[in-house]
Amino acid sequence: MTIKVLLVDDERLIRAGLAAIIDAEADLAVVGEAADGAEVPGQVNRLRPDVVLMDVRMPRLDGIQATRHLLESMAEPPRIIVVTTFENDEYVYDALKAGAHGFLLKRARPEEILQAIRMVAHGDSLLFPAAIRELAARHGASGGTPGGAGARWHERLTEREGDVLRLMAKGRSNAEIAEELFVSPQTVKTHVGNILAKLQARDRTQAVILAYETSFITPG
Repeated sequence: MTIKVLLVDDERLIRAGLAAIIDAEADLAVVGEAADGAEVPGQVNRLRPDVVLMDVRMPRLDGIQATRHLLESMAEPPRIIVVTTFENDEYVYDALKAGAHGFLLKRARPEEILQAIRMVAHGDSLLFPAAIRELAARHGASGGTPGGAGARWHERLTEREGDVLRLMAKGRSNAEIAEELFVSPQTVKTHVGNILAKLQARDRTQAVILAYETSFITPG
C-alpha cells in the first residue's frame, strides 16, 4: 500500500526537495502540494493524504492553526508532521499541543524524513524527549488539567500507568517499556491506551506534553 503525502510549505524549493526524496521511494508518493495553511483543508478533502508534512511558519495561516483545524473538523484526519528550522521553536510546542504527531527539522537527513513518514503513517508518534523536555521547561507548568477535567488527572492513573507514562516521556517504545517493566508488549499497549483515554490525549506526544504541563513529570 502506497503512503500518500501532502507537502505544505511556502518555499517552493523546500517542497521540490521533499518531493524528490519521497517520490524516489516505492511505497511513498506525493499527491499534492500547498503553499499556505489556508489551502490545506481543500487539498486534504480532495486528495485524502495519509500524512501531511506541514511547515510550522507560513505567512497567512500557520501550521498550528491548520493542524488544529484539520484535527477538529475531520472525523478521520491525516497524520501530521510539522516541519521547522529550529527544534526549540515555540511554534513546535504549540503544534504538538494542537495534536501534531511529531516534528522534523528542515535539515533532517533524507533517511530520517522517510523513516518519520513511515512511522507516523503506521500509527506511531515522533517523540523527541530532549527537545520536548526543553520546550516544556521554557514553557513552564500550567497547573491545568487535560480536557478540562475537574479532578487532578494523574490521581486516576494506576501506579503502573504512571511508570509507563514516565518511560514514554523518555522516548521508550512499547517493546522497550515492556522489557524494562518485565511485562508483555501487549500489556504495555493496554496501559498506553488507558493513559491516552484518561488524559484525553490523541497520542503519546500529546500525553507527554500534558504530563509536563501539569508537573506530573518535571523537566530535568
